[in-house]
Amino acid sequence: MKKIKLAALFLGLSAFGCAAYADVTLQSKEEVEGAWKLQSTKNSLTDKQAIDREDTWVFKDSKVTILHIPREGSYYDQPPVSYEIEDGKLKVAIIGSSRFDLFSVIEKNDNSMTLKGKYGGYYYFNKK
Repeated sequence: MKKIKLAALFLGLSAFGCAAYADVTLQSKEEVEGAWKLQSTKNSLTDKQAIDREDTWVFKDSKVTILHIPREGSYYDQPPVSYEIEDGKLKVAIIGSSRFDLFSVIEKNDNSMTLKGKYGGYYYFNKK
């Protein structure tokens, strides 16, 4: 009888744990509108070393512009590309291509947002 209760408890906790990490479903573009400072990125949640970032993503009028991207001792701004919300995820056009990057929103509130790229990278933003 103890084994059954223990198994039920474990199953209940694991189901709750999965729900805690569920993606946030975006309903509209207005939810991401504004300027978001990219603080850091990680290749996975278990990565011990975060990579500090300096760029800012500006979402406005169905376009996203990435500003202040470091390169070889200086900075540049990426031209605006279109973005949309599809199936609750953020779909951002790849510059010079007809393809898109797809991001799941892992966490979002008024001041911060965490995105997960389609290849598993995590992007940690603070609202500017």
